[in-house]
Amino acid sequence: MKVENKSLLLRRPGLLFCTALLLTSLFSCRSANENTGTQEAPPTIPVITLTNSTATTTKDYTGTLEGKVNVEIRPQVEGYLDKVYVDEGAFVQAGELLFKINDQPYQQQFNNAVAVMHAAEAALSNTQLEIDKVIPLVKSNVVSAIQLKTVQAAHNVAKANLEQAKAAVGSAKINLGFTKIKAPVSGFIGRIPRRLGSLVGRNDQQPLTTLSDVHEIYAYFSIGESDFINFKSQFPGKTLTEKIKQIPPVSLLLADNTIYTHQGRISMVDGQFDKNTGSIMLRATFPNADGLLRAGNTGKIRIDQLHQSSLLVPQASTLELQNKVFVYKLADSNKLSRVMIDIAGKSGADYIIKDGLKPGDKIVSVGLDRLHEGMVINPGSSKVPSKAAKQ
Repeated sequence: MKVENKSLLLRRPGLLFCTALLLTSLFSCRSANENTGTQEAPPTIPVITLTNSTATTTKDYTGTLEGKVNVEIRPQVEGYLDKVYVDEGAFVQAGELLFKINDQPYQQQFNNAVAVMHAAEAALSNTQLEIDKVIPLVKSNVVSAIQLKTVQAAHNVAKANLEQAKAAVGSAKINLGFTKIKAPVSGFIGRIPRRLGSLVGRNDQQPLTTLSDVHEIYAYFSIGESDFINFKSQFPGKTLTEKIKQIPPVSLLLADNTIYTHQGRISMVDGQFDKNTGSIMLRATFPNADGLLRAGNTGKIRIDQLHQSSLLVPQASTLELQNKVFVYKLADSNKLSRVMIDIAGKSGADYIIKDGLKPGDKIVSVGLDRLHEGMVINPGSSKVPSKAAKQ
């Protein structure tokens, strides 16, 4: 059967030609279909158009906290500690008795000074009697005027002795009063390292305790010279004092990374920079009516800085490679170009762009790990939330 078909083809050349033409056409159509199937349409990738916007950045500075008044309580006289009327950490009112030093030696000094004063008063009275006696004798020319001047001089000496004795009484009274140590201000008592029976004196290296008035807390922190220049340029005012009044409230980040419930205000800028560190000291004041903060606490002062007309890029629209940040920018013919950007700071979930992009540029918003340089895409709408980047 196969031989007969072959003979038939040989006898009919036209049939052979038509068969070859049909096979060629079928092969060409199949190849065309295969080629058409490999040419996929460009993928639809969401992009965003960059515009300028207002941004706020935050910067934290390490600070130390002190009470508005932080007093070292030290003895003014030497003696043995007889009484301790307060406990560590207690709140005391101004004028409240804190400690008592044994007052017996100072009581005796006071009594002795009073006795000397009384003796001086008596001596003064005697000299006055002498003057009263000599004056009529001088008028009667019984005694010379020189004798009157002599008793008057003795009277002046007695008067000076009395004044000196009164001063000694006052000094002894002050020393006696120093044996009772009272709170100069209202506040919280610190540690009390000395106990009953300890010998204390004004030359001791350690104070008896510290007393902190913490109804307001001072937070001291330092900023560098460049930050200080930027800090001043943000706020209106001719003088630094005027600028300080325009600074918005600042926040306090506590040691456990929670935000203190009350905001504070910058109340002081130091008069000069520290030559060793190149920084300048600032002070923020925070209310502390509930006494949550204490002197010696640490925290971070968080300051908001406003940036006008800033170019923002969502962090989700960036790719980090070898400590450098890139975006995929839409170029001509919808081709992608990987561009490195220079970041000036962060504002929420956005980067503030310093260099590398400009308003009107379009960048891919998501899925950057599937892209490559020169890839052609079909730009689509973006659902990435950003306060400054819109389609």
